[in-house]
Amino acid sequence: MTIRYGFLSTHPPTRCGLAAFNSALAAHLAEVAGPSGIVRVAVNGDDVTPAAGVAHTWVDTTPAGWRDSAEVLNTFDVAVVQHEYGIYPGRDGGEVLSVLRRLTVPSIVVLHTVLTHPTPRQKSLLEQIVAAAGAVVAITEAAHDRLLLGYAVDPAKVCVIPHGASDFAGEPARRYDDRPHLLTWGLLGPGKGIEWALRALARLQSVKPAPVYTVAGRTHPKVVEQHGEAYRASLHQLGAALGIAHDVHYESAYLDDAALGDLIRSADVVVLPYDSTEQVTSGVLVEAVAAGIPVVATAFPHAVELLTDGPGLLVPHRNPAALAAAVRKILTKPALAAELRTRGGHAEPVLRWPAVAQRYQELATTVIGARARPVAVAGA
Repeated sequence: MTIRYGFLSTHPPTRCGLAAFNSALAAHLAEVAGPSGIVRVAVNGDDVTPAAGVAHTWVDTTPAGWRDSAEVLNTFDVAVVQHEYGIYPGRDGGEVLSVLRRLTVPSIVVLHTVLTHPTPRQKSLLEQIVAAAGAVVAITEAAHDRLLLGYAVDPAKVCVIPHGASDFAGEPARRYDDRPHLLTWGLLGPGKGIEWALRALARLQSVKPAPVYTVAGRTHPKVVEQHGEAYRASLHQLGAALGIAHDVHYESAYLDDAALGDLIRSADVVVLPYDSTEQVTSGVLVEAVAAGIPVVATAFPHAVELLTDGPGLLVPHRNPAALAAAVRKILTKPALAAELRTRGGHAEPVLRWPAVAQRYQELATTVIGARARPVAVAGA
Protein backbone atom coordinates (compact mmCIF):
# COMPACT_ATOMS: atom_id res chain seq x y z
CA MET A 1 0.00 0.00 0.00
CA THR A 2 1.36 3.40 -0.98
CA ILE A 3 1.16 5.82 1.94
CA ARG A 4 2.45 9.38 1.90
CA TYR A 5 3.95 10.08 5.33
CA GLY A 6 4.34 13.53 6.82
CA PHE A 7 6.80 13.66 9.72
CA LEU A 8 6.98 16.27 12.46
CA SER A 9 10.32 16.24 14.25
CA THR A 10 13.76 17.70 14.57
CA HIS A 11 15.68 16.48 11.54
CA PRO A 12 19.15 16.73 9.99
CA PRO A 13 21.14 18.92 9.74
CA THR A 14 20.14 19.09 13.44
CA ARG A 15 22.26 16.48 15.22
CA CYS A 16 20.43 14.80 18.05
CA GLY A 17 19.02 11.35 18.77
CA LEU A 18 15.50 12.38 17.78
CA ALA A 19 16.64 13.80 14.44
CA ALA A 20 18.64 10.67 13.67
CA PHE A 21 15.67 8.45 14.57
CA ASN A 22 13.27 10.42 12.39
CA SER A 23 15.67 10.51 9.46
CA ALA A 24 16.22 6.74 9.56
CA LEU A 25 12.51 5.96 9.95
CA ALA A 26 11.55 8.26 7.07
CA ALA A 27 14.21 6.76 4.81
CA HIS A 28 13.18 3.17 5.46
CA LEU A 29 9.47 3.89 5.19
CA ALA A 30 10.11 5.48 1.81
CA GLU A 31 11.43 2.11 0.65
CA VAL A 32 8.25 0.21 1.61
CA ALA A 33 5.58 2.88 1.19
CA GLY A 34 5.92 6.01 -0.89
CA PRO A 35 7.23 9.57 -0.90
CA SER A 36 7.28 11.41 2.39
CA GLY A 37 7.90 14.92 3.62
CA ILE A 38 9.40 16.38 6.76
CA VAL A 39 8.04 19.26 8.80
CA ARG A 40 11.29 20.07 10.55
CA VAL A 41 11.28 21.70 13.98
CA ALA A 42 14.20 24.12 14.27
CA VAL A 43 15.13 25.14 17.82
CA ASN A 44 17.88 27.12 19.53
CA GLY A 45 19.09 28.79 16.36
CA ASP A 46 19.33 25.61 14.24
CA ASP A 47 20.45 26.04 10.66
CA VAL A 48 17.25 26.56 8.64
CA THR A 49 18.80 26.12 5.20
CA PRO A 50 16.36 24.03 3.11
CA ALA A 51 17.33 20.35 3.19
CA ALA A 52 16.36 17.42 1.00
CA GLY A 53 12.96 16.01 1.90
CA VAL A 54 12.00 18.93 4.15
CA ALA A 55 8.58 20.26 3.11
CA HIS A 56 8.39 22.97 5.79
CA THR A 57 10.49 24.31 8.67
CA TRP A 58 8.81 25.30 11.92
CA VAL A 59 11.15 27.82 13.54
CA ASP A 60 10.48 27.88 17.26
CA THR A 61 10.38 31.68 17.33
CA THR A 62 7.59 31.90 14.74
CA PRO A 63 4.31 33.02 16.37
CA ALA A 64 1.63 30.32 15.95
CA GLY A 65 4.03 28.33 13.80
CA TRP A 66 2.02 25.24 14.68
CA ARG A 67 -0.75 26.39 12.34
CA ASP A 68 1.34 26.27 9.15
CA SER A 69 2.98 23.04 10.29
CA ALA A 70 -0.40 21.36 10.67
CA GLU A 71 -1.54 22.56 7.26
CA VAL A 72 1.51 21.04 5.60
CA LEU A 73 1.05 17.74 7.45
CA ASN A 74 -2.56 17.67 6.26
CA THR A 75 -1.33 17.32 2.67
CA PHE A 76 -0.08 13.80 3.46
CA ASP A 77 -1.96 10.58 4.19
CA VAL A 78 -0.78 10.20 7.78
CA ALA A 79 1.24 12.36 10.19
CA VAL A 80 4.00 10.79 12.28
CA VAL A 81 4.84 13.04 15.22
CA GLN A 82 7.97 12.50 17.31
CA HIS A 83 7.30 13.62 20.87
CA GLU A 84 9.84 14.92 23.34
CA TYR A 85 9.06 17.66 25.85
CA GLY A 86 12.02 19.85 24.90
CA ILE A 87 11.70 20.26 21.12
CA TYR A 88 8.44 22.14 20.51
CA PRO A 89 7.60 25.75 21.38
CA GLY A 90 5.46 26.52 24.39
CA ARG A 91 5.75 25.47 27.99
CA ASP A 92 6.84 21.80 28.09
CA GLY A 93 6.58 21.84 24.29
CA GLY A 94 2.82 22.28 24.53
CA GLU A 95 2.31 23.68 21.02
CA VAL A 96 2.59 20.18 19.58
CA LEU A 97 -0.90 19.60 20.98
CA SER A 98 -2.20 22.48 18.86
CA VAL A 99 -0.76 20.74 15.79
CA LEU A 100 -2.41 17.44 16.64
CA ARG A 101 -5.80 19.05 17.22
CA ARG A 102 -5.64 20.85 13.87
CA LEU A 103 -4.82 17.72 11.86
CA THR A 104 -7.44 16.37 9.48
CA VAL A 105 -5.38 13.28 8.64
CA PRO A 106 -4.72 10.32 10.97
CA SER A 107 -1.76 10.68 13.30
CA ILE A 108 0.80 8.43 14.96
CA VAL A 109 2.67 9.88 17.94
CA VAL A 110 6.00 8.30 18.89
CA LEU A 111 6.88 8.81 22.56
CA HIS A 112 10.59 9.19 23.24
CA THR A 113 10.17 10.07 26.93
CA VAL A 114 7.63 8.85 29.47
CA LEU A 115 8.40 10.28 32.89
CA THR A 116 7.80 8.40 36.12
CA HIS A 117 7.35 11.62 38.08
CA PRO A 118 6.06 14.25 35.64
CA THR A 119 4.89 17.66 36.78
CA PRO A 120 1.10 17.98 36.77
CA ARG A 121 1.37 19.99 33.54
CA GLN A 122 3.61 17.41 31.86
CA LYS A 123 1.22 14.63 32.87
CA SER A 124 -1.84 16.49 31.62
CA LEU A 125 -0.11 17.42 28.37
CA LEU A 126 0.90 13.86 27.57
CA GLU A 127 -2.58 12.57 28.36
CA GLN A 128 -4.07 15.13 25.96
CA ILE A 129 -1.53 14.22 23.29
CA VAL A 130 -2.49 10.56 23.54
CA ALA A 131 -6.17 11.49 23.40
CA ALA A 132 -5.62 13.57 20.24
CA ALA A 133 -3.52 10.94 18.46
CA GLY A 134 -4.87 8.20 16.26
CA ALA A 135 -2.25 5.79 17.61
CA VAL A 136 0.68 6.01 20.00
CA VAL A 137 4.00 4.18 19.82
CA ALA A 138 6.04 3.40 22.93
CA ILE A 139 9.56 2.38 21.96
CA THR A 140 10.05 -0.02 24.88
CA GLU A 141 7.90 -2.22 27.07
CA ALA A 142 9.05 -0.13 30.03
CA ALA A 143 7.68 3.03 28.43
CA HIS A 144 4.44 1.24 27.53
CA ASP A 145 3.89 0.00 31.08
CA ARG A 146 4.86 3.32 32.62
CA LEU A 147 2.38 5.12 30.37
CA LEU A 148 -0.52 2.80 31.16
CA LEU A 149 0.14 2.72 34.90
CA GLY A 150 0.92 6.38 35.48
CA TYR A 151 -1.30 8.23 33.01
CA ALA A 152 -5.01 8.29 32.16
CA VAL A 153 -4.82 7.04 28.57
CA ASP A 154 -6.68 4.62 26.33
CA PRO A 155 -4.62 1.39 26.34
CA ALA A 156 -6.08 0.38 22.96
CA LYS A 157 -4.25 3.28 21.32
CA VAL A 158 -0.81 2.28 22.56
CA CYS A 159 1.53 -0.27 21.00
CA VAL A 160 5.25 -1.06 21.24
CA ILE A 161 7.54 -0.78 18.21
CA PRO A 162 11.25 -0.96 19.06
CA HIS A 163 13.86 1.63 18.17
CA GLY A 164 15.44 0.65 14.86
CA ALA A 165 19.08 -0.26 14.39
CA SER A 166 21.43 -0.06 11.43
CA ASP A 167 23.26 -3.13 10.18
CA PHE A 168 26.62 -2.55 11.84
CA ALA A 169 27.36 -6.22 12.52
CA GLY A 170 30.42 -7.70 10.84
CA GLU A 171 34.07 -8.54 11.26
CA PRO A 172 35.85 -6.72 14.12
CA ALA A 173 37.86 -3.67 13.08
CA ARG A 174 40.91 -3.38 15.33
CA ARG A 175 42.02 0.16 16.23
CA TYR A 176 44.56 0.04 19.06
CA ASP A 177 46.83 -2.91 18.30
CA ASP A 178 45.86 -5.66 20.73
CA ARG A 179 44.61 -3.43 23.53
CA PRO A 180 40.98 -3.97 24.57
CA HIS A 181 38.73 -1.18 23.37
CA LEU A 182 35.93 0.33 25.45
CA LEU A 183 33.46 2.62 23.69
CA THR A 184 30.77 5.16 24.51
CA TRP A 185 29.20 7.27 21.77
CA GLY A 186 26.43 9.83 21.41
CA LEU A 187 25.94 13.50 22.23
CA LEU A 188 27.98 14.46 25.27
CA GLY A 189 26.77 16.28 28.37
CA PRO A 190 26.16 15.97 32.11
CA GLY A 191 24.15 12.87 32.88
CA LYS A 192 26.02 10.67 30.42
CA GLY A 193 28.09 9.40 33.35
CA ILE A 194 31.42 9.46 31.51
CA GLU A 195 33.13 10.45 34.77
CA TRP A 196 32.15 7.08 36.26
CA ALA A 197 33.59 5.27 33.26
CA LEU A 198 36.86 7.19 33.66
CA ARG A 199 37.04 6.20 37.32
CA ALA A 200 36.33 2.60 36.31
CA LEU A 201 39.09 2.74 33.67
CA ALA A 202 41.56 3.79 36.38
CA ARG A 203 40.67 0.58 38.23
CA LEU A 204 41.42 -1.52 35.13
CA GLN A 205 45.10 -0.67 34.76
CA SER A 206 46.05 -4.11 36.12
CA VAL A 207 44.42 -5.76 33.09
CA LYS A 208 47.16 -6.67 30.62
CA PRO A 209 47.14 -5.08 28.18
CA ALA A 210 45.24 -2.20 29.78
CA PRO A 211 42.14 -1.09 27.88
CA VAL A 212 41.71 2.03 25.77
CA TYR A 213 38.51 4.06 26.05
CA THR A 214 36.93 6.06 23.22
CA VAL A 215 34.31 8.73 23.91
CA ALA A 216 32.81 9.65 20.54
CA GLY A 217 30.36 12.45 19.89
CA ARG A 218 29.94 16.18 19.97
CA THR A 219 28.72 18.03 23.03
CA HIS A 220 24.93 18.40 22.98
CA PRO A 221 24.00 21.75 21.38
CA LYS A 222 21.82 22.74 24.35
CA VAL A 223 24.73 22.05 26.71
CA VAL A 224 27.07 24.15 24.57
CA GLU A 225 24.53 26.98 24.51
CA GLN A 226 24.18 27.05 28.29
CA HIS A 227 27.55 25.88 29.59
CA GLY A 228 29.97 25.79 26.68
CA GLU A 229 32.46 22.89 26.85
CA ALA A 230 32.75 22.87 30.64
CA TYR A 231 31.67 19.23 30.94
CA ARG A 232 34.15 18.00 28.33
CA ALA A 233 36.91 20.04 29.99
CA SER A 234 36.04 18.50 33.36
CA LEU A 235 36.45 15.02 31.86
CA HIS A 236 39.91 15.89 30.51
CA GLN A 237 40.88 17.21 33.95
CA LEU A 238 39.58 14.09 35.68
CA GLY A 239 41.45 11.81 33.28
CA ALA A 240 44.67 13.68 34.00
CA ALA A 241 44.10 13.48 37.75
CA LEU A 242 43.48 9.73 37.52
CA GLY A 243 46.60 9.19 35.39
CA ILE A 244 44.68 7.73 32.44
CA ALA A 245 44.57 10.73 30.08
CA HIS A 246 46.64 8.93 27.44
CA ASP A 247 44.26 5.95 27.50
CA VAL A 248 41.17 8.03 26.64
CA HIS A 249 40.43 9.22 23.11
CA TYR A 250 37.79 11.88 22.49
CA GLU A 251 36.38 11.95 18.97
CA SER A 252 34.13 14.97 18.61
CA ALA A 253 33.68 14.88 14.84
CA TYR A 254 30.29 13.87 13.46
CA LEU A 255 30.48 10.27 12.20
CA ASP A 256 28.58 9.06 9.15
CA ASP A 257 27.16 5.52 9.15
CA ALA A 258 30.27 3.94 7.63
CA ALA A 259 32.62 5.53 10.16
CA LEU A 260 30.28 4.77 13.06
CA GLY A 261 29.99 1.15 11.94
CA ASP A 262 33.79 0.79 11.89
CA LEU A 263 34.02 2.33 15.35
CA ILE A 264 31.34 0.05 16.83
CA ARG A 265 32.91 -3.09 15.33
CA SER A 266 36.25 -2.11 16.87
CA ALA A 267 34.82 -2.20 20.40
CA ASP A 268 35.22 -5.07 22.83
CA VAL A 269 32.73 -3.51 25.26
CA VAL A 270 30.23 -0.69 24.87
CA VAL A 271 29.96 1.20 28.16
CA LEU A 272 26.75 3.11 28.97
CA PRO A 273 27.23 4.61 32.44
CA TYR A 274 24.18 6.91 32.25
CA ASP A 275 23.07 8.64 35.44
CA SER A 276 19.36 8.68 34.58
CA THR A 277 17.01 6.15 36.12
CA GLU A 278 14.24 7.43 33.81
CA GLN A 279 15.68 6.65 30.38
CA VAL A 280 13.26 4.38 28.53
CA THR A 281 14.90 4.79 25.12
CA SER A 282 18.54 4.58 24.07
CA GLY A 283 19.43 4.40 20.39
CA VAL A 284 23.06 3.74 21.31
CA LEU A 285 22.03 0.68 23.33
CA VAL A 286 19.95 -0.69 20.45
CA GLU A 287 22.78 -0.20 17.96
CA ALA A 288 25.26 -1.96 20.27
CA VAL A 289 22.93 -4.92 20.86
CA ALA A 290 22.13 -5.25 17.16
CA ALA A 291 25.85 -5.17 16.32
CA GLY A 292 26.54 -7.97 18.78
CA ILE A 293 28.92 -6.01 21.02
CA PRO A 294 28.84 -6.83 24.77
CA VAL A 295 27.41 -3.96 26.80
CA VAL A 296 27.98 -2.83 30.37
CA ALA A 297 25.28 -0.38 31.40
CA THR A 298 23.75 1.18 34.45
CA ALA A 299 20.28 -0.14 35.23
CA PHE A 300 18.20 2.44 33.36
CA PRO A 301 14.86 1.00 32.13
CA HIS A 302 15.79 0.33 28.50
CA ALA A 303 19.01 -1.40 29.57
CA VAL A 304 17.15 -3.57 32.08
CA GLU A 305 14.73 -4.56 29.30
CA LEU A 306 17.36 -5.47 26.70
CA LEU A 307 20.23 -6.73 28.85
CA THR A 308 18.54 -8.86 31.50
CA ASP A 309 19.56 -12.37 30.41
CA GLY A 310 20.75 -10.61 27.27
CA PRO A 311 23.99 -9.44 25.63
CA GLY A 312 25.42 -7.45 28.51
CA LEU A 313 25.82 -6.80 32.21
CA LEU A 314 23.93 -4.35 34.42
CA VAL A 315 25.57 -2.34 37.19
CA PRO A 316 24.34 0.16 39.80
CA HIS A 317 24.34 3.86 38.95
CA ARG A 318 27.32 6.03 39.93
CA ASN A 319 29.39 3.02 41.01
CA PRO A 320 32.78 2.90 39.26
CA ALA A 321 33.89 -0.17 41.24
CA ALA A 322 30.94 -2.21 39.96
CA LEU A 323 31.44 -0.82 36.47
CA ALA A 324 35.10 -1.81 36.48
CA ALA A 325 34.31 -5.29 37.83
CA ALA A 326 31.80 -5.94 35.05
CA VAL A 327 34.16 -4.75 32.32
CA ARG A 328 36.98 -6.81 33.82
CA LYS A 329 34.82 -9.95 33.65
CA ILE A 330 34.19 -9.47 29.95
CA LEU A 331 37.81 -8.63 29.12
CA THR A 332 39.38 -11.45 31.12
CA LYS A 333 36.85 -14.25 30.50
CA PRO A 334 36.74 -15.00 26.77
CA ALA A 335 33.95 -17.55 27.24
CA LEU A 336 31.72 -14.92 28.87
CA ALA A 337 32.45 -12.40 26.12
CA ALA A 338 31.62 -15.00 23.46
CA GLU A 339 28.39 -15.93 25.23
CA LEU A 340 27.31 -12.28 25.50
CA ARG A 341 27.95 -11.78 21.78
CA THR A 342 25.51 -14.58 20.98
CA ARG A 343 22.75 -13.68 23.45
CA GLY A 344 21.40 -10.82 21.37
CA GLY A 345 21.05 -12.87 18.21
CA HIS A 346 17.33 -13.51 18.65
CA ALA A 347 16.65 -9.79 18.96
CA GLU A 348 18.68 -8.57 15.99
CA PRO A 349 16.17 -9.15 13.14
CA VAL A 350 13.30 -7.31 14.87
CA LEU A 351 15.58 -4.39 15.74
CA ARG A 352 16.74 -3.76 12.18
CA TRP A 353 15.27 -0.69 10.53
CA PRO A 354 13.53 -2.56 7.67
CA ALA A 355 11.55 -4.67 10.17
CA VAL A 356 10.75 -1.62 12.28
CA ALA A 357 9.60 0.34 9.23
CA GLN A 358 7.30 -2.51 8.26
CA ARG A 359 5.68 -2.33 11.70
CA TYR A 360 5.01 1.39 11.20
CA GLN A 361 3.59 0.68 7.75
CA GLU A 362 1.16 -1.83 9.26
CA LEU A 363 0.17 0.62 11.99
CA ALA A 364 -0.37 3.44 9.48
CA THR A 365 -2.56 1.16 7.37
CA THR A 366 -4.64 0.42 10.47
CA VAL A 367 -5.13 4.07 11.51
CA ILE A 368 -5.97 5.14 7.98
CA GLY A 369 -8.49 2.31 7.73
CA ALA A 370 -10.04 3.21 11.08
CA ARG A 371 -10.46 6.84 9.99
CA ALA A 372 -12.08 5.74 6.71
CA ARG A 373 -14.66 3.44 8.30
CA PRO A 374 -18.06 5.07 8.85
CA VAL A 375 -19.20 5.48 12.44
CA ALA A 376 -22.22 3.33 13.29
CA VAL A 377 -25.27 5.34 14.33
CA ALA A 378 -27.17 4.04 17.36
CA GLY A 379 -30.53 2.54 16.31
CA ALA A 380 -29.65 2.44 12.62
